[in-house]
Amino acid sequence: MSSIVRATPAQKTRRLIVLAAAAFAVVAGQLQQFGNIGQSPAQFSADSDASLRVVGWAFAIWGPIYLGLIAYAIRQALPQTGESEMINRFGWPSILALLGIGSWIIAAAIDAEVATIVLIFGSLSVLIIPLLTNAGLIRGLSRGDRDRWLVAWPLGALAGWLTIASPVNLLTVATGNGDLPTALAPTVWALIAVVAVAAFALFVTWATRLLAYPLPVAWGLLGVFVAEQDKGNATLSSGALAASLIVLGGALWITLGLRRGTTHAGVEA
Repeated sequence: MSSIVRATPAQKTRRLIVLAAAAFAVVAGQLQQFGNIGQSPAQFSADSDASLRVVGWAFAIWGPIYLGLIAYAIRQALPQTGESEMINRFGWPSILALLGIGSWIIAAAIDAEVATIVLIFGSLSVLIIPLLTNAGLIRGLSRGDRDRWLVAWPLGALAGWLTIASPVNLLTVATGNGDLPTALAPTVWALIAVVAVAAFALFVTWATRLLAYPLPVAWGLLGVFVAEQDKGNATLSSGALAASLIVLGGALWITLGLRRGTTHAGVEA
C-alpha cells in the first residue's frame, strides 16, 4: 500500500482544481456532442483521413475513460481521502492533461488543426512522463490498493488512448494540408505510425505493468483495422490487426507475469 497522510490546505486546493479540470474535460465533450457545436472528435478524425483512419465507433471509448476520470476526481474531493504518493505525484500532471483534452475538443470542433496537434501531444506527454518516472511506484501497488484503480487506471487508460489518437491526429492534419512527406507513400507512413505506437505501448506496459494503458491502444489499432479494411487497404488493415493482437497479447503476458511464470502483487494488472 502507498503511504497516506492527511492532505494539507495546498493539496486540498490542488484536488479541487483536479475536480474542476475533470468537469471541464467532460462537459466540453458533452456540450460538443449534444450541443451540435462544430465537429465531433470522430468527424474531425474522418476529415482528410486518407493516410490513417479509425472507425467511428472506436471513439465510444471516451465513455469509460470519462467515467474513470470522474471517479478519479471525485475521490480526491472527498474529505476522508488522504494524500498518497500517487495522488500527489499525478495531481498537477492530470490537471494539465484534463485541461488539454477538454481544450482539444473545442479546437477540433472549430477545426483549429495545429492547436489539436499541440494539445493532444501535450496531454499525452504530461501523462506519459510521470507514468514512466513513477513506474516503480505503480508496480508496487497491490491489487486492492485504491490508488491502482482510482489513479493509475483512469490516467493510464487516458494515456493509452492518447497514444494512438496522437499520430492519427498528426497524419490527418498533415494529409489534409498536403504536408505529408512524399519520400514515402501514405500507407508506409501509416504503417510506421502503427508499428511505433505498438512498440511504444509495449515499452510503457513493460515499465509500469499497468494493463489499463495498453488496452485502449489495442482497441484503437483494432479501429484502424476495421476502418482500413472497409477502405480496401489490405496492407494497412493487416498491419493494424497484427499490431493490435501483439499489443494485447504482449500486455497480458507482461502484466500477468507470464514471462516469469509467477504472480506478484506488485506487478498485477
